Amino acid sequence: MRDGIEIARLGIPAVALVTQDYWPQGDFVARSLGMPNIPRIKLPHPVAGTGVANMREIAEQMVPAIMAALRGKPDPAEQPADKTKENPQ
Repeated sequence: MRDGIEIARLGIPAVALVTQDYWPQGDFVARSLGMPNIPRIKLPHPVAGTGVANMREIAEQMVPAIMAALRGKPDPAEQPADKTKENPQ
């Protein structure tokens, strides 16, 4: 969140990627740093440690939502539903 906010403050389009378990914390950080409306994408949790193939799949699924958010037109229909996967290491 903090990195996304700092990048956005520089005038660079930014989208914060936050896993579902940390979404409430992201709300708090965004509000406390004065950017409650910073574009964010909710990722399944966990992402780290789930294997390269799973991380690649998540990244590919999130591209439409990330691109929409960068264009300033986030479309909830473009953001895939939260998917919680088993740890496929």
